[in-house]
Amino acid sequence: MQNSRSIVTDQSQHETAGAPLPDRDESRAGMSFPRASGILLHPTSLPGRFGIGDLGSEAYRFADFLAGTGQSIWQILPLGPTGYGNSPYQCLSVFAGNPLLISLEALVADKFLDPSDLESMPAFPEDRVDYDSVIGFKLPLLKRSAEVFRSQASPDQQQQFEQFCHDNASWLDTYSLFMAVKEAHGLAAWNSWEADIRARQPGSLQRWGRNLAPEIFAHKYQQYQFFRQWSALKGYCNERGIRLMGDIPIFIALDSAEAWAHPEMLYLDGSGNPIVVAGVPPDYFSKTGQLWGNPLYRWDVMARDGYRWWIERFRATHALVDIIRLDHFRGFEKYWEVPGTDVTAMNGRWVPGPGAELFRAVREALGTLPIIAEDLGVITPEVDALREQLGFPGMRVLQFAFGSDPKAGDYKPHNYPRSCAVYTGTHDNNTTVGWFRETAIEDTTQSMAEKQDERRLALRYLGSDGQDISWDFIRLALMSVADTAIIPMQDLLGLGGRARMNHPGTTVGNWSWRFTSDMLTAEIMGRLKELTALYGR
Repeated sequence: MQNSRSIVTDQSQHETAGAPLPDRDESRAGMSFPRASGILLHPTSLPGRFGIGDLGSEAYRFADFLAGTGQSIWQILPLGPTGYGNSPYQCLSVFAGNPLLISLEALVADKFLDPSDLESMPAFPEDRVDYDSVIGFKLPLLKRSAEVFRSQASPDQQQQFEQFCHDNASWLDTYSLFMAVKEAHGLAAWNSWEADIRARQPGSLQRWGRNLAPEIFAHKYQQYQFFRQWSALKGYCNERGIRLMGDIPIFIALDSAEAWAHPEMLYLDGSGNPIVVAGVPPDYFSKTGQLWGNPLYRWDVMARDGYRWWIERFRATHALVDIIRLDHFRGFEKYWEVPGTDVTAMNGRWVPGPGAELFRAVREALGTLPIIAEDLGVITPEVDALREQLGFPGMRVLQFAFGSDPKAGDYKPHNYPRSCAVYTGTHDNNTTVGWFRETAIEDTTQSMAEKQDERRLALRYLGSDGQDISWDFIRLALMSVADTAIIPMQDLLGLGGRARMNHPGTTVGNWSWRFTSDMLTAEIMGRLKELTALYGR
């Protein structure tokens, strides 16, 4: 596969391309990180009048806020088009961008929409994304914009679009056809389509391609506009000293263009149903484990061509962001395999992953990439050893530092190595205020007594009365020795559990939180700027 998106990157990190991956005792294979801090905020959570955050003016305003408060990292979640449940970790493609993030106002400015097109819109809530309403309003406008572009684009604009399609043909042709066929089937999953198109028989691909040519064009146009707008925003951030950090989720969604195009690399039966699926055993978040449902890779098949698909995935992600956060890193050492027909993740087993061999292939092809490993969950000495061998910084979460788990000590700042990233919480955690104040235990393995002990220990450790708990945690993260400190926007704003981004193990009501412009006060900005400077970030 080929991917040559022209997005600003630091070329120095490619100077070692082709070098062999050294063992841990020879030298660190990873890239060192400067002392820095930043904010975790997915673009969907930005303010704006169109029901969902986008890549328009509010994104640039947020970049100015980051620069003005001394932040140098903007962490986001995966940017792909979301499917059922609206989860950015269950995308319809790992290469495509989410059309819902396209700025309609930018299309008006480029004259690919008329201002009148934006006048009749629903009364969107300001503080949450109503995905059904947003999709019903925005996607028809994007299709209309594609029609305007087709008929009115200048020769230079047409040439840029054609160049984008050529450069990204390896994934764009498949994705655009996949989406057009999916829409023709009422958005049904690909493994429920007719046998010929489900199996991608050449004659069927050609027939559907002819019959859905306008729809395919519209999807290519949406991707063109997404990457055009993202590239401009990334360039703006980079010019102001802000690096973008984004995820590579280890697994892909079953209902995705990649699963449809490459069933041979997954454990699927002849009808496209998963034989085994991904998850994690019972943990902090769930008594019965988390059944993610993603199909699992045939790592032996991927190894035969030197992990070519993974190399292109890393290449594409690094074109989008400056720092890669490798989600569920422990799955590369061993992953939790659950029978495809099970309804919980309890009846699973640990199965070896590709280990260092995969990352050796990636480094030989792309050089040393800036990677942070999400090493949360059931972490064994073997997982730690793999991360150390690869030289990837791991993660520390302050909300995990005060519980009764034997590994809680690893999350206390006095035990941090410099080479790590500290978070007050993640997108999967409650907000810090919610974590501290709410009494509901939910479906976790923690008892109420343990929760109370956790709070008492946190206050003793902080030397605090808990009245300003989110800022206590922010100060603790920023003052720690960790090279990287990341603060979720909800914690910066001191919001409670209603602002939580995700409840792991659930599929309803997640990924919808948004903040409003008035929340980001001068007092908050001044406080963050002062602490950032005080602790040398």
